[in-house]
Amino acid sequence: MTNATELLQVARDGRGVVTLTLNDPARFNALGHDMLAALQCALADVAQDDEARVVVLAAAGKAFCAGHNLKDMAAHPDLAWYQDLFTRCSRMMLAIHRLPVPVIARVHGMATAAGCQLVAQCDLAVASEAASFATSGIHYGLFCATPSVPLVRNVPAKRAMEMLLTGDFIDARTALAEGLVNRVVAHEALDAEVESLVQAIVQKPRAAVAMGKALVYQQRELGLEAAYQLAGQTMATNMMDEAAQEGARAFAEKRQPAWKRG
Repeated sequence: MTNATELLQVARDGRGVVTLTLNDPARFNALGHDMLAALQCALADVAQDDEARVVVLAAAGKAFCAGHNLKDMAAHPDLAWYQDLFTRCSRMMLAIHRLPVPVIARVHGMATAAGCQLVAQCDLAVASEAASFATSGIHYGLFCATPSVPLVRNVPAKRAMEMLLTGDFIDARTALAEGLVNRVVAHEALDAEVESLVQAIVQKPRAAVAMGKALVYQQRELGLEAAYQLAGQTMATNMMDEAAQEGARAFAEKRQPAWKRG
């Protein structure tokens, strides 16, 4: 099933793979109010879809996402307008974080400011060798404060601070070395590399993936003892799931697990 809007294209396949494609190439897929609303709605739909297994976040045109549109921001010199924009953006980023399925960024081109934030917020990211990344707001007098939140949770602090303070671009290979993306491939191999990650995920039990994603992010914000307590409880709960029980039986019987879909 495919659903297309002006700014965001949504496609679903029979495996539960949902592809969201930012579709505003003339404005480099900027995260304006309408784009944020479209993404928020699509993510809410995925959250309620028990058949969904993974989300691929892609983009049309030359750029992946240039962040917020500075022309729009300059046209609305109003504190309430800015607060609303950044609240909407943060709400959308948190929706990705809370989604029970992994989100893979398919980054084919430039990702700047909130676009770089979007890559950092996704659970996984595959980049073309042509991709580049920057938190460039500082060039225009605006420190990329909200992009810094997921950036410092992906990239070592001093490297993140350098990106934030200089606004300089890093290339895809540097982004890979520093942990911003998982894989970098030639542009023509990008879809195949994304598909390899998708296939690896959809083969796994949905419940285990959902519990695992939630646990990884929750324990990261805790002290060591509390993190171990949460992780232990999560594993115990996970083992009560039929998929884990089947996996344990399959291991004992030296065969492949016969998991039910989901």
